[in-house]
Amino acid sequence: MALTKERKAELIAKFGRNSNDTGSPEVQVALLTDKINTLTEHLRTHPKDHHSRRGLILCVGKRRRLLDFLKSKSLDSYLKLIQELGIRK
Repeated sequence: MALTKERKAELIAKFGRNSNDTGSPEVQVALLTDKINTLTEHLRTHPKDHHSRRGLILCVGKRRRLLDFLKSKSLDSYLKLIQELGIRK
């Protein structure tokens, strides 16, 4: 269920500004989206896992705040990111 080093490096390479960029909102949103998708699949098979459900809700809220920040700073980056990740507005 955890994010592997290879998957994290792949997301950083795709959405980061350089190879060491882990702090930009784009990378953080991409990593959170991957974690959200993993937790969603986990909860489909384990519907009574309320601890993971709480973690999912926290991740969704954090991603929403990051997307709002990105939208206020750079609308083009925001639109490109949600299109590439397949996030619904």
